[in-house]
Amino acid sequence: MSSYNVVNNPYFCTYKFDRFSRFTVMKQHNFSAGPAILPASVLKEASRAVANYEGMGLSLLELSHRGPEFMAILEEANALMKEIIGLPEGYHVLWLTGGASTQFYQVPYNLLNEGETAAYTDTGVWANKAIKEAKAFGNIEVVASSKEVNYSQIPKKYKIPKNAKYLHVTSNNTIYGTQLHKFPQSPAPIVCDMSSDFLSRPFDPGPFGLIYAGAQKNLGPAGVTVVIVREDMLGTVQRHLPSMLDYRVSIQEDSMYNTPPVFPIYVSMLTLRWIKKSGGLKAMQRKARSKASLLYDEIDRNPLFRGTVAKEDRSMMNACFVMQEQYAPLEKEFLKLCEGNGLVGLKGHRSVGGFRASLYNAMPKSSVAVLVDLMRDFAASK
Repeated sequence: MSSYNVVNNPYFCTYKFDRFSRFTVMKQHNFSAGPAILPASVLKEASRAVANYEGMGLSLLELSHRGPEFMAILEEANALMKEIIGLPEGYHVLWLTGGASTQFYQVPYNLLNEGETAAYTDTGVWANKAIKEAKAFGNIEVVASSKEVNYSQIPKKYKIPKNAKYLHVTSNNTIYGTQLHKFPQSPAPIVCDMSSDFLSRPFDPGPFGLIYAGAQKNLGPAGVTVVIVREDMLGTVQRHLPSMLDYRVSIQEDSMYNTPPVFPIYVSMLTLRWIKKSGGLKAMQRKARSKASLLYDEIDRNPLFRGTVAKEDRSMMNACFVMQEQYAPLEKEFLKLCEGNGLVGLKGHRSVGGFRASLYNAMPKSSVAVLVDLMRDFAASK
């Protein structure tokens, strides 16, 4: 069997900072579903900023969020987001707190009057939670669900009510490993939870009235949520909106009605720089397809493993797989082998079991190749 000892890991590195003693960082092959892997160059630059931002003798964590340094960071983050996605006029980029789960209720709170209808698709745990929260604010019609097959596929044929204020979809289902590879044709504006495949592929923003995404998959550390909202979606509800939950206040105050999450926004800005330098969303998509194809080909070829979702709906971000039934007792042994060789975060969610390899933007293909080699060697040894 091939040996991939962590001490030979190509991501083993040492950094030294002016205000700290020398320390060692061992970066393993990180397949975690989130908080997820970030580009090594981003981590290095962010680490410097924590110690001494731009030679100021102050940590980024100590700077005023109203000062010119952070204002420049926020301005660049907004500009990069608009450029990379290709947002037209009329869309606003907001940097909020509370995670994507807060958006489950903040979206209908801002967009849906009592008595009005919104359409939702139920494609996984997070979509189901969004449905539950939205029911407190209006008439929620679940137009499609794959719950009866344990969310192992994306519903394909369903009707969207003509009176729907919006259609809510989840683009990628982290737990189950399914992904919308084509967004539905909708007579209503689409509201999309893009948390786990945000910035992994190009898309036309035109059909979307609102997009939200927790940063901790492809963009930055946990602690900030990006909301992209089209201006004409707002100002139609009759209820009173508390300032902290009103998107219009966040727009008016440039995401700074209260103290924003400074460090997560800074790291997100660095990641946006990295995405642009790496070739933008088309390059992210090419890399995602290449990594996913390498792993899925091995899952389909290897006699020990099988995928858990319909092939046409397989996620490019979260590959879920299990042992074939007769080999199920070997799952713990294989997981231990992976961990011993520096592959971390591969244990599947309890709803699916088995394994989950998250292949976010910063995951190098070489790490996927290590996993594939271990799968082959493990099969050959049995």
